[in-house]
Amino acid sequence: MKSRVRTLPTAKHWRKPLPPIAMPTCWLVTDAHRLADPLPAIRQLQRGDGVLFRHYELPPAKRLALARQVAGLCRRLGLVLLVAGDGRLARAVAADGVHLPQALIHQAATARRAGLGLVTAAAHDAGAIAGAARCGVDAVLVSPVFATASHPGAAPLGVLRLAALTTQARRRGLSVYALGGITPASFARLRGLALAGYAAIGSLSFV
Repeated sequence: MKSRVRTLPTAKHWRKPLPPIAMPTCWLVTDAHRLADPLPAIRQLQRGDGVLFRHYELPPAKRLALARQVAGLCRRLGLVLLVAGDGRLARAVAADGVHLPQALIHQAATARRAGLGLVTAAAHDAGAIAGAARCGVDAVLVSPVFATASHPGAAPLGVLRLAALTTQARRRGLSVYALGGITPASFARLRGLALAGYAAIGSLSFV
């Protein structure tokens, strides 16, 4: 699947218009355990794809050093970069925006004031989607859609539940990405949904 991009409208609550950011179809999510060195996987992405840099487990200095490497590579390859859970780190490496865990959705306004152009958030239920819309988030990564190695004990949402959450999010002006157990076969089951795309750690060979 080739990446497609679209332009987000400027949110009404921004203090001033920001440059539009092209939204990827595909997000590579980095993970300190399953993708300890994300650079080779990033090099396999297509121009216009996205990287969501997590690696929460690293000490701050090491996380900053790796984030700088990732940011430099993303700029060279024409990729969109979000830093998860840390607006300061996102600014330090000149990322395109920040990704907020569900518990931090309320920080979206702070990210806007800091000039971070794109704000996404994790959403696992309807309440999180409603909160993301209220706080001015651009897109939500809804998970886990299917069983995933990242969260072996979590109950997957499944196609029907994802469909309901996607409808709710789209009505509130949010773009939706599917995350969790995304493979070529599982993503094919989501073709009829109004998704902006998908995010994955270990199954990007079908991009």
